[in-house]
Order: sequence, then C-alpha cells, then structure tokens
Amino acid sequence: MLEFLGGDSVENVTCEYLTAGDVSDSHHRQPQQVGSLPGFWEHGWDISRSLWDHNSLVIHLDIEYVNFDFPVEPYLEPERIFDLQRPVELVIEAVLLDYGIVPLHLLSGRGHHFVWRIRQNSRAFRRLSKLGRVPPTLEKLNAQSHRPNGKSVSPRLGGAFAGLGLVMEYLAHRMKEEAAPLCGIPIELTAVEVGSNQHGREMISIDISEYGDPLSTRVVRVPFSLYLKPQQQRNVLGEQIVNRLPPVFLIPLHEMDSQQGVRVMHDINQVTDLARRATVKIPDQTQSTEGLISSYQKSSLKEFHDWFYSQEHEPVEKWTATYDRPSFDPLPNCTRYILEHPNDLLLRPGNIERVVRVMLSLGWHPRHIAGLIRSKFERDYGWDDRWNGYDPATRADFYTRVFAGLFVTGVDSCQRQLRQLRRS
Repeated sequence: MLEFLGGDSVENVTCEYLTAGDVSDSHHRQPQQVGSLPGFWEHGWDISRSLWDHNSLVIHLDIEYVNFDFPVEPYLEPERIFDLQRPVELVIEAVLLDYGIVPLHLLSGRGHHFVWRIRQNSRAFRRLSKLGRVPPTLEKLNAQSHRPNGKSVSPRLGGAFAGLGLVMEYLAHRMKEEAAPLCGIPIELTAVEVGSNQHGREMISIDISEYGDPLSTRVVRVPFSLYLKPQQQRNVLGEQIVNRLPPVFLIPLHEMDSQQGVRVMHDINQVTDLARRATVKIPDQTQSTEGLISSYQKSSLKEFHDWFYSQEHEPVEKWTATYDRPSFDPLPNCTRYILEHPNDLLLRPGNIERVVRVMLSLGWHPRHIAGLIRSKFERDYGWDDRWNGYDPATRADFYTRVFAGLFVTGVDSCQRQLRQLRRS
C-alpha cells in the first residue's frame, strides 16, 4: 500500500491524505492524515488515497459495471460482469499503448482502474496547466485551506487537473467509439441510465466524473485494501445477500487476466501471495502522456472545447433577468420537471444529458446550458451541505461539456443516427 501512496513509510509518501470507511459508512468525505494508515490496517477498513499528490499529477481512469435495477448483480455474477467488460478492457489497453502509456491496472469489485502519473516539474504538466479552464469559483475554492493539512491547491496544479479533465474526455471518446461495437451492453461516459434487457438496465461506465470536481475532493482506492462497498450498501443490496458474499480485495492484475483476477480477489491467501510479488507503485508515464496531449490538441473535441469556453455564464446578479426568464413552454414535460425539481434530479447524469440535448435543440449555447444548471445548483433547493467543498459551476460545466461534446462531435449514437438519416 505504501508503494501506491508514493513512498516506503508513512513519513515519506507523496499523497496529501487518506480516507477510509468501515462496513457501515464510506467516510470518503473525511480526509485523514497519512499517519492514520496503521490504524486503518488494524480495523480492516476500505482505504483510499487522494489524487492530490506532492510531486505528481496522478491520472486515473475508472471503468465499472452499473446495473440500475439489480445493483447486487456484480457481486453475485462477477465472472459475467467482467466478461462483459472484456472488450472495453482490451480497447483501453490498446489505445493507451498507442501512446506508449503503460498504467498500473487494478481490479475492484465492479470493474477496472488504470492509474499512472506525470511529474509536476515536467513539460507535460506545464502543457496541461496551460490547457486547463478554471472558473473563478474554483480558483477561489482551490486557494482555501483544505483538510487535513491546511494546504491549498496551487494555481498550476489546479490548472493541470482541469487540463487533464479535457484530455481524459478526449480519451474516453476514443474508447467509447472503439469499444461500443464490440460490447454486448451500452457504454456511456459516466453512469447514464440505459434501456433494459433480461438483466435489467445494465451498462458499462467510462467514469471520468472525478474531473468534474475539485482535485482536493477526489480519491482512488488503494490496492490490497478491502472493498467494502457491498457492506456499505446492505440496505440496497439486501442484508441476507451481503452476509453471504465472500470478501473482496482491490488487486493489481499482475501476471493474470481479469477472469483469474476475479478468483484471486476473493481469496485472502492468494491476495497475500500476490502482495509479496507484485508492485503497485504508480508508474511514471510523463513522456508518453505528451503524445496523448498532442493528439487531443489536434482533435475536433479540442475545437468544441474552445467553442464551449468562448462564452461565460451570466453573472449571478443577472440570473433573474436571464436564466430565470426563459419560458418552459417549449420544453417536454420530463425536461421541465427536472429543472423545476433539481434536487435530486439534476444530480443524475442521465437527466443532465436530457436537459442538454433539449436545450441544444432550442439553440442554446452549451456554456449557457451549464449556466442554467449552475443556477439551479446554487439556489436553495434543500441541498443542505451537499456542495460543501465542491464547486457547482465546475460540476455544471463538466457534465454539460461532456454530453454536448458527445453530441456535437458525433460520438453520441443519436447524432450518428441523425447523420445517417440525413444522408439517406
């Protein structure tokens, strides 16, 4: 675990903080000092490290199976759900290898994690920092003191993380396009509700949602930690079912494929043996990532991003005369209802996607669609402390940008169908 934290003792690791959860609560919003790690070991908790790092920009790509009707499915049928993900896994490995990127490949209870890093003193880091679009609200939040060390996120690091989000969106586009024809169930960017089949509404999420939040808030699970999500969701999954489940450990795919990994991750003796011989040091892929950045800068998605950020949200003091004024009469009832009841409907990616598509069809610029969504996030709809430590403007920009970008660049299946109809 210490290797993954960036050192060989709790005194010299490079990650900023840890989080840990027990069987009843994830605690993932409560950053803890790295020195707390031995106590986490004693309790057998589910441990994560911050993406925020002293020396590196840690890059994380999360692929997971999601079932909106039967969320217990991945724990009851792990072989089937990892078999469904196999085409996506192979495409990701091939695409990353195109750029020379060889990540650390981890297996969790519902999917895959690909992790690598670039040095903060590198040209690649400077390029990402220059690419990043950081709204004033996020700049202000980054500059605040953050738990548990009272540090702030520097403008350079905040900009690089924002720039990384743009590049990872490009990478996700390519993976979706190449993997979708090979996969038996839908592939979406983030957890978007899909149609049903005999196993319910199941899909594979290329989950880049962490790039819609401040760097200071996001974590990634630590290899060889217990994976306690089923226990934490026992009220949803069913007490009796969860009590019968074997333990699950997050493991590196070292000298094995994912189907072998499924068997190993449930056997503590095999996990212990794996820990003796497999490194989980996050690989430095600084030079290779330069090629990915260059590819993004030549892409149609980069052109879309430039257009997206060519306009600004309306100032808050003008919302009553701008975002509050458009009549909802042209909107479908489902879209109107989402905007009138944003808590919690506008927290669901599929609903944001619906709003984005409808507003684009009405001629709205996507940055103002984001401004409209932000105006809902920042009004009193009973959010309580939902936005503590988070930035509503960045979240609204991210999801609007992702869904509008899929549509405008033609990666979205509806747009492809529309083009085919026009040609015919």
